Amino acid sequence: MTHSRTQRIFSILSGLWVGSFIAVGFLVVPVLFSSLGDRQVAGMVAASLFKTTAYIGVALSGFLMVMANYLVRHGNQHYRLIRWILLGMLACTIGAAFIIIPWMNSLRDQALYAGLSVRESTNAVLFGRLHGVSSILFMIQSALGLLLVWRATKNAD
Repeated sequence: MTHSRTQRIFSILSGLWVGSFIAVGFLVVPVLFSSLGDRQVAGMVAASLFKTTAYIGVALSGFLMVMANYLVRHGNQHYRLIRWILLGMLACTIGAAFIIIPWMNSLRDQALYAGLSVRESTNAVLFGRLHGVSSILFMIQSALGLLLVWRATKNAD
């Protein structure tokens, strides 16, 4: 009985988490860039949103990993693969939250200090590459997130 409840909580949390970061990345951020006239401001708001979702992602993926370990220890072997999916998502989140986003923010701050937008600065090419890496990590995390929810809800009852 307890394991069934744990599985349901796992499914709800993973669905809410994956749904929230996909909504931010594929809905909120594009609307920001299309609605705000200033791309620099939109980029700063988007960076803040991604940083917040990344921190939430680190916490939730850790918590979900503990839950998955509990379920595996209690005989639910289907969560073995889910642990690997969570580990991949955690790696993407950590890479973005603690390496890529701070590096991009630093480049943006350097440009602002010089009175330029990052696109006008000498670091524009590097910023563009980091943005590309960040986008790829987000796409991988999104695909893994959808797989996570799919696997978590498989045979839920």
